[in-house]
Amino acid sequence: MIILFIGYSYTKVSTIFSQIDLLVLVTYLIIVLSLGFYYSRRSDENYSDYFLAGRNIGWFTVGISIFATNISSEHFIGLAGSGSTRGLAVGQFELMAIFTLIFLGWILAPIYLKSGVVTVPEFLEKRFDRKIRKMFAGFSIAIYIFTKILVSLFAAGLLFYKIFGLNIYASSIIIVLITGLYSVTGGANAVMRTQLFQGIILILGAVILSAFGLNAVGGFSGLEAKLPADFFNMFKAISDPDFPWTGILFGAPIIAFWYWCTDQYIVQRLFSAKSVNDARRGTLLAAFLKVLPIFILVLPGLIAAALYPEINGDEAYSALVAGDLLPIGLKGIVVAGLLAAIMSSLAGAFNSTAVLFTNDFYKVRNPQANQRKLVLVGRLTTTAVVVAAILIVPLVKVISSQVYLFLQSVQAFVSPPITAVFLFGLFSKKITSKTALITLIVGETIGFSRLILEIISNLGVHLHPALIWILGINFLHFAIFLFVVSVTLIMVLNIYSIRSTNDFIIGIQTSISESIQELKINFANIKTVRGLKSNFLLSAFIVIIILGLWSIWY
Repeated sequence: MIILFIGYSYTKVSTIFSQIDLLVLVTYLIIVLSLGFYYSRRSDENYSDYFLAGRNIGWFTVGISIFATNISSEHFIGLAGSGSTRGLAVGQFELMAIFTLIFLGWILAPIYLKSGVVTVPEFLEKRFDRKIRKMFAGFSIAIYIFTKILVSLFAAGLLFYKIFGLNIYASSIIIVLITGLYSVTGGANAVMRTQLFQGIILILGAVILSAFGLNAVGGFSGLEAKLPADFFNMFKAISDPDFPWTGILFGAPIIAFWYWCTDQYIVQRLFSAKSVNDARRGTLLAAFLKVLPIFILVLPGLIAAALYPEINGDEAYSALVAGDLLPIGLKGIVVAGLLAAIMSSLAGAFNSTAVLFTNDFYKVRNPQANQRKLVLVGRLTTTAVVVAAILIVPLVKVISSQVYLFLQSVQAFVSPPITAVFLFGLFSKKITSKTALITLIVGETIGFSRLILEIISNLGVHLHPALIWILGINFLHFAIFLFVVSVTLIMVLNIYSIRSTNDFIIGIQTSISESIQELKINFANIKTVRGLKSNFLLSAFIVIIILGLWSIWY
């Protein structure tokens, strides 16, 4: 099947994809499948091995795995596409994510690992109750299928149609099947080990394309001469339809907290770390790597706009790959990097869905099930998700052409209530399970109502002026509004609540205090090199980089 895919593609675009490039791509696929099947041998009957890689992953693999899970085809398509039409401002989403990752590493990593949980919903049950656990697990599975998987396949289809001439449905099905092979058999161990290789390849491929593209336009000075000055402003006016600075500074972090700190899709990589220090350092490595997308994903969009002014948004990255920028051999590495990004993210989604169903539904109903049976259920669930991914491929046509903004807007409508409940669950002893449940139900109802309204509008249905006004609210501003509504609801319902003395809640508070104290000690010793710790240094270095970028492209 792989050979048929490559062969078909090669006959379509033999003029732009050489035999050497083809060999590079086939070599990549062979290495990935070999790694996947090799590490699958170690996940036969052990529950922890299959779902959490035996909780024995070092910090470097954790960091690369988080980054590779996050970066998928919609980033290549969407970030470059938005960059080609609006400039560097879309990179702000990546910078906001960095602050959240630092919070995840310093504050949440110790809490999660000390709790001993397998999933975030299980953590929420310990903090609240089982209703919250099941609701959050079911919600997460639905979100993975209809955003992460669907959007990744749509963006992948756009890329491979432009590069190979292969239709979106065929390319999506082939990628799902290849990725599903090792995801089903190997679980988290195979997924994370292959993601280490895939992460390095996707970075290498993206760096190569950015370097050759920048050279083609005459460097940064040549790029600035060819594009409007506004393309190099990261902070846009409040009235900007896509990137108002108020939405970026106050709305984007709300979305980022949900995605990076509460989403099993990301946090599962953290759960697999062999120690708190490995989890923290791996998260900080991922935070450092999140600086790269501005230069290797957004910047190519600007380069494409300078070289090919006639292109339309989401065609930017594929236009660069399909063009004549790259010499023979390097194009194969770049395409392998694209495929690595797609496969690593899909594998993460498959594995996360399997652990959510097995741990938060099946295991809860069957507490006596042995480890071998739980692994079997996990494999069957992964298989079911692979089949579901193939079945939903036709739905890709409903996705907006602005892929990255589409994904961010959907997340803006669903994330604020979760972020509010989770933050109060961490820092407040008064919020009860009833308050959390009511907040989630009310908040998500409002969020999904806005999403449905947007879908109806896109179908051409005539709406009342009041509804049109609501649709006119920027999605980041709407996220702020929904977060304020959720927080207000929690505070009102908390008025009559009594502070909890639950041991688990006390443990959370103690862990937070210890992490803050560790930060204070490091900061107090900032003048003595001997007293500084590498994690603190890395965190400070990352923040300095962000402030530097803001000062250059404000």
